[in-house]
Amino acid sequence: MDNFGSYYVKKLKNLCSDSWQLTRLFLRCSYSYLLFTLNPFLIHIFHFFNPFSTRILYFSSLSFAGFGILNALKPRTAAAFTPKTLDLFFTSVSAATVSSMSTVEMEVFSNSQLLVITVLMFVGGEVFTSMAGLHFTHKNITRWKSEARVESVESGPTSPIPAEYSFDQIDSSIAEVLESGLTRFESRHNVLNYSYYNNSNNTFLKYDSVKFLGFVVLGYLLVIQFLGLASVLLYLSVVESAGNVIRKKGIKTATFAVFTVVSTFASCGFLPTNENMIVFRENSGLMWILIPQILLGNTLFPSCLRFTVWVLGRKVKKAEAEFLMKNAAEVGYLHLLPGLHSVLVAATVVGFVLVGFVMFCSLEWDSAALAGLSGYRKVVGVLFQCVNTRHTGETIVDLSTVAPAVLVFFVVMMYLPPYTSFLPIIKRDDDQQQNPEIIRNQKRKTSAENLVFSQLSYIVIFIILICITERKSLKDDPINFSVLNIIVEVVSAYGNVGFTTGYSCGRKVSPDPNCVDKWYGFSGKWSDEGKVILIIVMFFGRLKKFNMNGGQAWKLL
Repeated sequence: MDNFGSYYVKKLKNLCSDSWQLTRLFLRCSYSYLLFTLNPFLIHIFHFFNPFSTRILYFSSLSFAGFGILNALKPRTAAAFTPKTLDLFFTSVSAATVSSMSTVEMEVFSNSQLLVITVLMFVGGEVFTSMAGLHFTHKNITRWKSEARVESVESGPTSPIPAEYSFDQIDSSIAEVLESGLTRFESRHNVLNYSYYNNSNNTFLKYDSVKFLGFVVLGYLLVIQFLGLASVLLYLSVVESAGNVIRKKGIKTATFAVFTVVSTFASCGFLPTNENMIVFRENSGLMWILIPQILLGNTLFPSCLRFTVWVLGRKVKKAEAEFLMKNAAEVGYLHLLPGLHSVLVAATVVGFVLVGFVMFCSLEWDSAALAGLSGYRKVVGVLFQCVNTRHTGETIVDLSTVAPAVLVFFVVMMYLPPYTSFLPIIKRDDDQQQNPEIIRNQKRKTSAENLVFSQLSYIVIFIILICITERKSLKDDPINFSVLNIIVEVVSAYGNVGFTTGYSCGRKVSPDPNCVDKWYGFSGKWSDEGKVILIIVMFFGRLKKFNMNGGQAWKLL
């Protein structure tokens, strides 16, 4: 009887195994069929949603989704205070666009809401969104596939595809390349030889290089933040003064560490504490941990990415790494810069930090902003403050007490794009100059493009609009609602920095006994119309790379 039962159990296992194999075969065939039969439809969809409209849809959806979840969760101060709906949406937009502009104190949010904001900052950061774009290279895949099919038809001297393969076989082979890479394609069909694969103009190599770059960025994203998270947790456990601050405020240590590292690397600048980094102004070790996160996730990302590709190319993926190093512009990844440009970007970052450091120390060394700190802590604090001007926004001082000259310097730093280089890069590309199609595309400008303003013009327009919406406060409370404070707030939102001069009841011309100082941004005291305008500014700032050449039709003589 036992033998009889074991026989049927064995048959059942074989049947299940065969069924699973058939299911895998069916799914594989269905995938290949959908990939090639629906490809024209997908291409039409992707052409309809260009990169700019895709980013708008992405950040808008992210903001509304985050707002819905934040609104559904109860804040920590639900019994005493509940944020307004507009303020919750403002916070969601600020986190998704990594702007860190605040109209509500951060300690109002519960642990669950802090985790939601963490996710918004993580998926809204530039490194993550650019990595997602690399892993979704539909245009490169489509062009690669079409070129491969043309080569299979021509079978010329530059196409080493044997004649005995039918079009269906070649298409199925290409499908396998798309799924598992060129190595499998070569081993099963022997279609391409090694010399052809190593040609820099080969779309097979370009596709694999972009795929390799996507995984490099993913590893960079995870490793840097993991090291930062481990360092912050270790610091909080070793340094009792920093750990006590977190515990007294009722913030979980793990939540604080994850929130802070993600926010810093994404260049957002939010912290779970009301005072931002002011409460940690004496913890120089924490600043030393966060400074690399700021630089590696923002201004030094292109330089470090190129160095990472170079290091990995010496050990693995040599062909792909060499292609990326020599063809940075052809890859089309904004953050992979040519060698000279990446060096100049790094040098410019160091130069700006040094200029800001010297200016801040010379004007604020004995000021109230740095009062009570030792010489070493002042040096580290000023360095941390200057690094944050581009474009993270974490602060150890009350910016309203800083000298106007320093504020003007901060405004300029917030306005400059993260990859500004001090020396101009003159790009010479003979192929593009000789290509008539590219020349025609460059000359073809629509009337709408000619009416596009420069980014500085848009900032001036936004400042004027906010001065109109806040005209009553400008008249009744001129010290808090000064034009300079409004400029700092608008440029900070545009640069997705998060710096703010705040609002002080002590600076009111007419004392108000009902006024209570709060640890949120200056925009928290604005009207709803002003907040809506600042939301638009944050979106505009997050998408500013699509308007870098705006205003060229306007000539000033």
